[in-house]
Amino acid sequence: MKLCNILVEGKTHLALETERGLVDATAAGCTLTMDEVIAGADRAVLEAFAEDESLPVVEKPVYANVVNKTGKLLCVGLNYAEHARKTNMPLPAYPVLFSKFDNALVPAEAPVELPPWESTYDYEAELVIVVGKTAWGVSEEDAPDYIFGYTCGNDLSLRDAQMRSGQWLIGKTMPGFGPCGPVIVTADCFDPSKPNPVRSYVNGELRQNGTTDDMIFQCAKVVSYASHYVRLEPGDLIFTGTPSGVALERKDEGIWLKPGDVVDIEIGGIGTLRNTMA
Repeated sequence: MKLCNILVEGKTHLALETERGLVDATAAGCTLTMDEVIAGADRAVLEAFAEDESLPVVEKPVYANVVNKTGKLLCVGLNYAEHARKTNMPLPAYPVLFSKFDNALVPAEAPVELPPWESTYDYEAELVIVVGKTAWGVSEEDAPDYIFGYTCGNDLSLRDAQMRSGQWLIGKTMPGFGPCGPVIVTADCFDPSKPNPVRSYVNGELRQNGTTDDMIFQCAKVVSYASHYVRLEPGDLIFTGTPSGVALERKDEGIWLKPGDVVDIEIGGIGTLRNTMA
């Protein structure tokens, strides 16, 4: 099942992606919110809405954040071997964890401001885990039970600031630097261990072309490891790392993002997240 949040007259509605197109479940009478569904509400009512062919299709949705209330935004760095190699970083023995602040989260199609006082703005296509249950000290074997689903993310980065010290925060958490969406695909419909394509495009030009099975630490390992140090809650989002092809790996100065650039993040089996830099 694919779910998303959309804005209708200033209010957030829960919507479903069906074979016919996007259906507004809230407008059809569904009282559940995305956060309630993530936290374990019965999805049977949503399946009924998805099968109801009398419901109108939303032609031009305006997307809202993938979660109603922003929780923790946790990220994994250097989780693809080729990316680590091309950035001259050693392969990590454990997942490299960092975070973003809550105002980094923005929806698909939202503009992302690139402040003029910096210049080394970079894109990072990433599979994002949506946590479904409170996880504290869970095993790798049990970790998949704590994953509600997955979405597309862009771990936008400011490289000069990121590399000033061993602490990456200021280079990762400018407002809008964590776009996610447009949809969440539930975990029963997506296997991250398979070679799902992970790609980024800037103004239509392919920049990254990896697959999720190339991750050094697969999603179960990431959730388990993180849960031993951070109490994960339903709706928390975990960016799982990016494949090779980011601007940091390239030598030409003109490769950095600039206002007006359109960035598409495409993950096979989920969809495409698009944001324009402003």
